[in-house]
Amino acid sequence: MNNAFVAILISTIAGLSTVIGGLVIFKDFKDRDGFISFSLSFSMSVMITVSVFDLIPNSVMTLINSYGLYSALIVSIIVFYLGYLLVCKLNVKLKVGEGKGRGKGSLYRVGILSMLALIIHNFPEGIATFMTSYNDISSGIGLAVAIMLHNIPEGISISVPIYYSTGLKSRGLMYAFLSGISEPIGAIMAYLILKRFITDNTISIILIFVAGIMITLAINEMLPEANKYKKTKHNIIGFVLGFIIMLISIVIF
Repeated sequence: MNNAFVAILISTIAGLSTVIGGLVIFKDFKDRDGFISFSLSFSMSVMITVSVFDLIPNSVMTLINSYGLYSALIVSIIVFYLGYLLVCKLNVKLKVGEGKGRGKGSLYRVGILSMLALIIHNFPEGIATFMTSYNDISSGIGLAVAIMLHNIPEGISISVPIYYSTGLKSRGLMYAFLSGISEPIGAIMAYLILKRFITDNTISIILIFVAGIMITLAINEMLPEANKYKKTKHNIIGFVLGFIIMLISIVIF
Protein backbone atom coordinates (compact mmCIF):
# COMPACT_ATOMS: atom_id res chain seq x y z
CA MET A 1 0.00 0.00 0.00
CA ASN A 2 1.23 3.51 -0.83
CA ASN A 3 3.08 5.05 2.13
CA ALA A 4 1.56 8.49 1.51
CA PHE A 5 -1.98 7.10 1.60
CA VAL A 6 -1.31 5.22 4.84
CA ALA A 7 0.28 8.31 6.40
CA ILE A 8 -2.74 10.47 5.49
CA LEU A 9 -5.10 7.78 6.81
CA ILE A 10 -3.23 7.65 10.14
CA SER A 11 -3.42 11.46 10.41
CA THR A 12 -7.15 11.38 9.64
CA ILE A 13 -7.89 8.80 12.34
CA ALA A 14 -5.83 10.74 14.89
CA GLY A 15 -7.47 14.06 13.99
CA LEU A 16 -11.07 12.92 13.92
CA SER A 17 -10.78 11.40 17.39
CA THR A 18 -12.00 14.84 18.50
CA VAL A 19 -15.44 13.60 17.43
CA ILE A 20 -15.18 10.77 19.98
CA GLY A 21 -14.80 13.39 22.70
CA GLY A 22 -17.66 15.36 21.19
CA LEU A 23 -20.03 12.41 21.67
CA VAL A 24 -20.16 13.14 25.40
CA ILE A 25 -22.92 15.69 24.71
CA PHE A 26 -25.32 12.83 23.88
CA LYS A 27 -25.20 11.74 27.52
CA ASP A 28 -27.82 13.38 29.74
CA PHE A 29 -26.45 14.65 33.04
CA LYS A 30 -28.76 15.46 35.95
CA ASP A 31 -26.45 18.16 37.30
CA ARG A 32 -26.07 20.25 34.15
CA ASP A 33 -24.10 23.05 35.80
CA GLY A 34 -21.81 20.56 37.51
CA PHE A 35 -21.08 18.81 34.23
CA ILE A 36 -20.32 22.07 32.42
CA SER A 37 -18.05 23.16 35.28
CA PHE A 38 -16.29 19.78 35.28
CA SER A 39 -15.86 19.84 31.49
CA LEU A 40 -14.43 23.36 31.44
CA SER A 41 -11.97 22.58 34.24
CA PHE A 42 -11.01 19.30 32.56
CA SER A 43 -10.46 21.11 29.24
CA MET A 44 -8.49 23.87 30.94
CA SER A 45 -6.24 21.29 32.57
CA VAL A 46 -5.73 19.45 29.27
CA MET A 47 -4.67 22.64 27.47
CA ILE A 48 -2.31 23.81 30.21
CA THR A 49 -0.75 20.37 30.74
CA VAL A 50 -0.12 19.64 27.07
CA SER A 51 1.35 23.12 26.62
CA VAL A 52 3.60 23.16 29.71
CA PHE A 53 4.80 19.55 29.64
CA ASP A 54 4.82 18.80 25.92
CA LEU A 55 4.56 21.63 23.39
CA ILE A 56 6.77 24.24 25.07
CA PRO A 57 9.68 22.11 26.38
CA ASN A 58 10.02 19.99 23.24
CA SER A 59 9.73 22.97 20.91
CA VAL A 60 12.12 25.17 22.89
CA MET A 61 14.72 22.39 22.99
CA THR A 62 14.47 22.00 19.22
CA LEU A 63 15.05 25.73 18.78
CA ILE A 64 17.93 25.75 21.26
CA ASN A 65 19.67 23.00 19.28
CA SER A 66 19.35 25.11 16.13
CA TYR A 67 19.76 28.71 17.31
CA GLY A 68 21.40 28.55 20.74
CA LEU A 69 19.90 29.26 24.15
CA TYR A 70 19.36 33.02 24.10
CA SER A 71 18.06 33.29 20.54
CA ALA A 72 15.72 30.34 21.11
CA LEU A 73 14.32 31.87 24.30
CA ILE A 74 13.76 35.26 22.66
CA VAL A 75 11.97 33.67 19.70
CA SER A 76 9.88 31.48 22.03
CA ILE A 77 8.79 34.41 24.22
CA ILE A 78 7.83 36.53 21.21
CA VAL A 79 5.89 33.71 19.53
CA PHE A 80 4.14 32.78 22.81
CA TYR A 81 3.14 36.42 23.29
CA LEU A 82 1.71 36.53 19.76
CA GLY A 83 -0.50 33.58 20.70
CA TYR A 84 -1.68 35.51 23.76
CA LEU A 85 -2.44 38.57 21.63
CA LEU A 86 -4.42 36.50 19.12
CA VAL A 87 -6.75 35.16 21.83
CA CYS A 88 -7.28 38.68 23.19
CA LYS A 89 -8.05 39.99 19.71
CA LEU A 90 -10.45 37.18 18.87
CA ASN A 91 -12.16 37.57 22.23
CA VAL A 92 -12.82 41.25 21.53
CA LYS A 93 -14.20 40.41 18.07
CA LEU A 94 -16.53 37.77 19.49
CA LYS A 95 -17.77 40.12 22.21
CA VAL A 96 -18.55 42.71 19.55
CA GLY A 97 -20.49 40.01 17.71
CA GLU A 98 -22.49 39.31 20.87
CA GLY A 99 -23.28 42.99 21.14
CA LYS A 100 -24.74 42.90 17.64
CA GLY A 101 -26.88 39.91 18.46
CA ARG A 102 -24.79 37.28 16.66
CA GLY A 103 -23.34 35.52 19.69
CA LYS A 104 -24.76 33.32 22.42
CA GLY A 105 -22.89 34.39 25.53
CA SER A 106 -19.56 33.71 27.18
CA LEU A 107 -19.92 29.91 27.15
CA TYR A 108 -20.41 29.96 23.39
CA ARG A 109 -17.39 32.24 23.07
CA VAL A 110 -15.26 29.73 24.99
CA GLY A 111 -16.34 26.98 22.59
CA ILE A 112 -15.52 29.03 19.50
CA LEU A 113 -12.12 30.08 20.86
CA SER A 114 -11.38 26.45 21.75
CA MET A 115 -12.27 25.35 18.23
CA LEU A 116 -10.04 28.00 16.63
CA ALA A 117 -7.15 27.21 18.98
CA LEU A 118 -7.37 23.50 18.25
CA ILE A 119 -7.64 24.01 14.49
CA ILE A 120 -4.33 25.89 14.66
CA HIS A 121 -2.97 23.17 16.96
CA ASN A 122 -4.08 20.22 14.84
CA PHE A 123 -2.79 21.53 11.51
CA PRO A 124 0.94 21.21 12.40
CA GLU A 125 0.15 18.00 14.27
CA GLY A 126 -1.21 16.64 11.00
CA ILE A 127 2.01 17.62 9.24
CA ALA A 128 4.11 15.97 11.97
CA THR A 129 2.01 12.79 11.92
CA PHE A 130 2.19 12.56 8.15
CA MET A 131 5.96 13.11 8.00
CA THR A 132 6.56 10.57 10.79
CA SER A 133 4.22 7.97 9.28
CA TYR A 134 5.59 8.51 5.78
CA ASN A 135 9.10 7.68 6.98
CA ASP A 136 8.18 4.97 9.50
CA ILE A 137 4.63 3.64 9.80
CA SER A 138 5.23 2.09 13.25
CA SER A 139 6.46 5.41 14.68
CA GLY A 140 3.55 7.19 12.98
CA ILE A 141 1.02 4.88 14.63
CA GLY A 142 2.62 5.49 18.04
CA LEU A 143 2.44 9.24 17.50
CA ALA A 144 -1.17 8.95 16.30
CA VAL A 145 -2.20 7.09 19.47
CA ALA A 146 -0.64 9.85 21.58
CA ILE A 147 -2.46 12.49 19.54
CA MET A 148 -5.75 10.60 19.88
CA LEU A 149 -5.37 10.66 23.67
CA HIS A 150 -4.96 14.44 23.39
CA ASN A 151 -7.72 14.97 20.86
CA ILE A 152 -10.52 13.10 22.64
CA PRO A 153 -10.57 15.51 25.63
CA GLU A 154 -9.99 18.41 23.23
CA GLY A 155 -13.21 17.42 21.47
CA ILE A 156 -14.98 17.72 24.83
CA SER A 157 -13.59 21.25 25.26
CA ILE A 158 -15.35 22.30 22.05
CA SER A 159 -18.60 20.33 21.99
CA VAL A 160 -19.72 20.90 25.59
CA PRO A 161 -19.68 24.73 25.62
CA ILE A 162 -21.10 24.90 22.09
CA TYR A 163 -23.94 22.48 22.86
CA TYR A 164 -24.90 23.96 26.24
CA SER A 165 -24.83 27.51 24.89
CA THR A 166 -26.87 26.76 21.74
CA GLY A 167 -28.90 23.66 22.68
CA LEU A 168 -27.79 22.09 19.38
CA LYS A 169 -25.96 18.76 19.64
CA SER A 170 -25.32 18.76 15.91
CA ARG A 171 -23.46 22.06 16.16
CA GLY A 172 -21.34 20.89 19.09
CA LEU A 173 -20.38 17.75 17.17
CA MET A 174 -19.80 19.64 13.92
CA TYR A 175 -17.39 22.10 15.56
CA ALA A 176 -15.48 19.21 17.15
CA PHE A 177 -15.29 17.65 13.68
CA LEU A 178 -14.01 20.90 12.16
CA SER A 179 -11.15 21.07 14.64
CA GLY A 180 -10.24 17.45 13.95
CA ILE A 181 -10.40 17.63 10.16
CA SER A 182 -7.64 20.25 10.18
CA GLU A 183 -5.22 17.43 11.04
CA PRO A 184 -5.65 15.42 7.81
CA ILE A 185 -5.76 18.73 5.91
CA GLY A 186 -2.32 19.45 7.37
CA ALA A 187 -1.21 15.97 6.27
CA ILE A 188 -2.48 16.46 2.73
CA MET A 189 -0.84 19.89 2.51
CA ALA A 190 2.40 18.33 3.71
CA TYR A 191 2.19 15.71 0.96
CA LEU A 192 1.20 18.05 -1.87
CA ILE A 193 3.04 21.26 -1.08
CA LEU A 194 4.92 21.57 2.20
CA LYS A 195 6.91 18.35 2.43
CA ARG A 196 10.12 19.95 1.14
CA PHE A 197 9.81 23.15 3.16
CA ILE A 198 8.57 22.10 6.60
CA THR A 199 11.34 21.80 9.20
CA ASP A 200 11.38 20.84 12.87
CA ASN A 201 12.05 24.50 13.68
CA THR A 202 8.95 25.66 11.77
CA ILE A 203 6.72 23.17 13.55
CA SER A 204 8.27 24.10 16.91
CA ILE A 205 7.56 27.80 16.38
CA ILE A 206 3.94 27.04 15.43
CA LEU A 207 3.48 24.82 18.50
CA ILE A 208 4.85 27.49 20.86
CA PHE A 209 2.36 29.89 19.27
CA VAL A 210 -0.37 27.31 19.92
CA ALA A 211 0.78 26.94 23.54
CA GLY A 212 0.40 30.71 23.99
CA ILE A 213 -3.13 30.48 22.60
CA MET A 214 -4.16 27.51 24.75
CA ILE A 215 -2.72 28.75 28.04
CA THR A 216 -4.30 32.18 27.53
CA LEU A 217 -7.63 30.59 26.61
CA ALA A 218 -7.50 28.31 29.65
CA ILE A 219 -6.67 31.02 32.20
CA ASN A 220 -8.50 34.04 30.75
CA GLU A 221 -11.65 32.33 29.46
CA MET A 222 -12.19 28.79 30.77
CA LEU A 223 -11.27 29.42 34.40
CA PRO A 224 -13.66 32.37 34.92
CA GLU A 225 -16.42 30.55 33.03
CA ALA A 226 -16.02 27.40 35.16
CA ASN A 227 -16.06 29.47 38.38
CA LYS A 228 -19.40 31.03 37.42
CA TYR A 229 -21.20 27.80 38.29
CA LYS A 230 -19.82 27.74 41.86
CA LYS A 231 -19.09 24.00 41.67
CA THR A 232 -15.72 23.88 43.41
CA LYS A 233 -15.73 20.09 43.80
CA HIS A 234 -16.44 19.55 40.10
CA ASN A 235 -13.74 22.08 39.18
CA ILE A 236 -11.10 20.33 41.26
CA ILE A 237 -12.01 16.84 40.03
CA GLY A 238 -12.07 17.99 36.40
CA PHE A 239 -8.71 19.75 36.66
CA VAL A 240 -6.96 16.88 38.46
CA LEU A 241 -8.38 14.24 36.12
CA GLY A 242 -7.35 16.22 33.03
CA PHE A 243 -3.85 16.69 34.42
CA ILE A 244 -3.41 12.99 35.23
CA ILE A 245 -4.71 11.75 31.88
CA MET A 246 -2.59 14.13 29.85
CA LEU A 247 0.54 13.58 31.91
CA ILE A 248 0.21 9.81 31.51
CA SER A 249 -0.26 10.13 27.75
CA ILE A 250 2.78 12.43 27.48
CA VAL A 251 5.01 10.15 29.60
CA ILE A 252 3.96 6.94 27.82
CA PHE A 253 4.20 8.29 24.30
